[in-house]
Amino acid sequence: MAATHHHHNNLKILKADLNVLHPPAVEFGPTEDKVQISKDPHVKEVLKYGNPGPVFDALVRKAYVAAYDRRLRHPSWTAQHLTAASLQHNPGVNRSKSQFTEDEELPIPFRARLADYFKSGYDRGHMVPAADAKFSQVSSCSIPPAHNLIKYQDAMNETFLLSNIAPQVGDGFNRHYWAYLEDWCRRLTSKFSDVYVFTVPLYLPRQGADKKWRITHEVIGSPPNVSVPTHFAKVVLATKSSPDSAPELSAGAFVVPNAIIPDNAPMESFMMPIEAVEHAAGILLFSKAIKAAAKNICTTAECELIVRKFDDKKRQEK
Repeated sequence: MAATHHHHNNLKILKADLNVLHPPAVEFGPTEDKVQISKDPHVKEVLKYGNPGPVFDALVRKAYVAAYDRRLRHPSWTAQHLTAASLQHNPGVNRSKSQFTEDEELPIPFRARLADYFKSGYDRGHMVPAADAKFSQVSSCSIPPAHNLIKYQDAMNETFLLSNIAPQVGDGFNRHYWAYLEDWCRRLTSKFSDVYVFTVPLYLPRQGADKKWRITHEVIGSPPNVSVPTHFAKVVLATKSSPDSAPELSAGAFVVPNAIIPDNAPMESFMMPIEAVEHAAGILLFSKAIKAAAKNICTTAECELIVRKFDDKKRQEK
């Protein structure tokens, strides 16, 4: 990993990196005349012997769902549904019982490997935190009621699959600022009835001395295999139930550089339009109607992080 000073100790530089994010000036989304490739006879003929993709593996787990990027060897996004009930700790679930594991559901050529992270200088960063999978009651969106008699440890184990992992700067990010942001997402369940959390690795360009924009990122492993995101986004949609009307919606997106970030960096300094995250990642998280109806989450909840000195030795194992 590069020297410490290279990880943007200066908060002003961190914020400047985010200036590249702007909502697109054009509308995007499905259109009425969208071509259905699978039914196009010409395309079916051209791809008679194989369709190269791209393929995003859909991962359905007990505590989350995700899409895996075969090219980058980490999730393209992960999604969770958190409630106060789903976060209740089951005494039988213990993080120490879980181990990082290669995901055998993925084709061998496209898997992230344990060896890729060995001495890479990066933590194995959970996109869905292990702490979100300690539940004693399964979220209704994850497991049908008939299957509630599951081994709850399995839910936590699934967060340790390398298909839920991306390389993250350790000290000052994964073990600190990013962990505080994960904790903030969990704390939202005390104010909202349902909290939907999307985690999105990003690759953002930076402008060089020649005024040209470039995306530059490291690839770890020998041979090189797993890409290192330049930034990570946490996008939250929270709802409050109302007996007389539709649920009240609140939403927000926070884009954080994969770098050492001071504990006192204001959370709102990393807030970005949801459309900017969608544009940078090439995905659509919510409909226009949902985004238009949602209030700024920093006006309906406190956007303040609690600095907790987590057990760094334990978190380093990530």
